[in-house]
Amino acid sequence: MGNGVRVFQVDAFTARRFSGNPAGVVLDADALSADDMQALARELNNGDTAFVLRPDADDHDLRLRFFTPRREVAFVGHATLAAHAVLATLKLEPKRRQKQSNGIIEVDSIAGASPPRIAIHLPPPTLRRTLNEPELSAVLEALGLTRAELDARCPPTLGGESGTRLLLGVEHGTTLARLRPDLARLTALSEQLGAPGYFLFSCQPTLADVYTEARMFCPALGFPEDPVSGNAHAMLGVYLLHQGIIGPPRAPPSRTAAPHVSTIEFSGAQGHHLGRPGRVTVALNLERQLLQSVTVVGEAVVVFEAALEF
Repeated sequence: MGNGVRVFQVDAFTARRFSGNPAGVVLDADALSADDMQALARELNNGDTAFVLRPDADDHDLRLRFFTPRREVAFVGHATLAAHAVLATLKLEPKRRQKQSNGIIEVDSIAGASPPRIAIHLPPPTLRRTLNEPELSAVLEALGLTRAELDARCPPTLGGESGTRLLLGVEHGTTLARLRPDLARLTALSEQLGAPGYFLFSCQPTLADVYTEARMFCPALGFPEDPVSGNAHAMLGVYLLHQGIIGPPRAPPSRTAAPHVSTIEFSGAQGHHLGRPGRVTVALNLERQLLQSVTVVGEAVVVFEAALEF
């Protein structure tokens, strides 16, 4: 006892409580051991919990460690959003340079936004390979889909490194609502494919105010479905650009901006099939038509705060 931490429950990628993707955030976590962090993440039982730590070098402003109820993971987009939203809500000094086990990224808190609106700048996720025919047949059977329901422009593709996802495009958003996948089969296939998550999306959404809608099934991670995924939407942006599906770049509004710099932006909906609607904005940042970075933007709201002694 004697080491106190502040614990927050935060809903990410939403402006309303009890929607979006829930995450735990623990401030002043430096005195906690890895076992303490794992135990607290298991107790909070969110998909992910972010532990905020002091920097350990001059090249960053804070460190984050991420734990699911089962294990530590390298990086989590919605928990990063949640952590920086807590700092903004408490009116603490923004910490732009964030270090986690897989490197350093930059995170901006957009001035004047209420609830907090956070922009996470990421290196472009890697697209790895398309599924072969036997793999695709097994995945479709587990999901209860037919080939006719797929978007012909979208070859099923594995993306990402440490957090690999299968990107699978369906023709119509209405298909997403009826899915009742075989979770045990998906878990077994995750082991074979090396992909813990199945990110299904449509560019013909049922909602009027977004470019895409999506669902992500991830029983191999310990929960059937992720409400809203920032990482997967970053992968989706790279994928849509690679396939030539996303619209033409728009030039920055500033006349002083370099003419060879452009941005492609879209918004995606996820979580509404679970009763936890959320929105993710993705910006693809190009220079001379080459993708340089991906920015994931979203809002987050604090649901409650607690103090805990260890």
